[in-house]
Amino acid sequence: MDSSTLEFFTETQLLGISIANWLLALGVMVVSFTVARAGIGLLLRNVQARAQKPNAHVSHIAVEVLSSTSNTLLLLASILIGVGVLDLPERWLARVSSLWFVVAALQVGLWANRAIVLVLLHYFARHSHSEIHQKSALATLSLWGAKVFLWAVVLLAMLSNLGVNITAFIASLGVGGIAVALAVQNILGDLFASLSIAVDKPFEVGDFIVVGSLAGTVEHVGLKTTRIRSLGGEQIVMANAVMISTTIQNYKRLQERRVVFEFALPQDCTTDQLKQVPVIVERTIKAQEKTRFDRSHFRGFGESALEFETVYIVLDPSYNVYMDIQQAINLGMMEEFARIGVRFAIPARTVHVASLPEVTEQPSSETDRQTSPQARAEYRAQH
Repeated sequence: MDSSTLEFFTETQLLGISIANWLLALGVMVVSFTVARAGIGLLLRNVQARAQKPNAHVSHIAVEVLSSTSNTLLLLASILIGVGVLDLPERWLARVSSLWFVVAALQVGLWANRAIVLVLLHYFARHSHSEIHQKSALATLSLWGAKVFLWAVVLLAMLSNLGVNITAFIASLGVGGIAVALAVQNILGDLFASLSIAVDKPFEVGDFIVVGSLAGTVEHVGLKTTRIRSLGGEQIVMANAVMISTTIQNYKRLQERRVVFEFALPQDCTTDQLKQVPVIVERTIKAQEKTRFDRSHFRGFGESALEFETVYIVLDPSYNVYMDIQQAINLGMMEEFARIGVRFAIPARTVHVASLPEVTEQPSSETDRQTSPQARAEYRAQH
């Protein structure tokens, strides 16, 4: 390169900066982007190789995080590096340094956002009790809350670095947040109720529950409502706040069923027959599979029958199994009672009349009303 050409690049200026300086900045920019992109690619390949090993959950997360690197932000960072070698005034250099922080904060925010999502999804998938993992209300709220908190911190940090007074801004957000909370307090109540359901887990998707007079299988637990498929087939939608304020019976978690049933025998049963009844009931229950006998007693004297109470345990939560066992016990008791000559009591009530009022016979005709009592008596005797 001759001296005239060199003089042209060094002395010719564009926006107050020589062309040589511009070319240097462009070269630095290209080299910076190439090196950064190659470095991230090399690191990504190494992490991918480690992720092939079993139980390398951290490596899998690192692969996903590095894959979320923004080429646009890398290009902006390379441009800032190139601008840094330009002969800029001091006031422009200060602004470039502020932009450096903005670019770095955005990229770190993207990495952290991806990492938080992957970690939370992995956690909830591992602790999910269903075969097909579905996002629960806790997972949704956790992801949403973590993202909002992360980007709020990133935004405030960038504003603070740019010279904005964030103290007044935070105070304004606090006042506005209180106003919004008062306006949507019912919705927020349901949101926190869904969080309570997700953390405490009084029921989960697939559980059969009874809430007040409603019964059905839980199909979906959302941020505001819970959907239940009733026995009749229709879908019941209940607010989460109402759900947690009501007594809930969860039959899905029933391990064994305690059964109490009563029957009555006639009062003309003999003492020997009454002594045999609890023995027969115990023998009949023990003959059934998946049962554990507890007790059977002659409880007391009813108005028209002798009352018995029996308790046993069904070692299976299924309602159909319980009904099959109860039916077999009933039939067995009928056969055994018939063998010893005992029948079940029929509800009845006996009324004892101490006396009846005297019936006064009315005259049957005008002639009877005009005759004397003696004449009426003689007339009846003749007829």
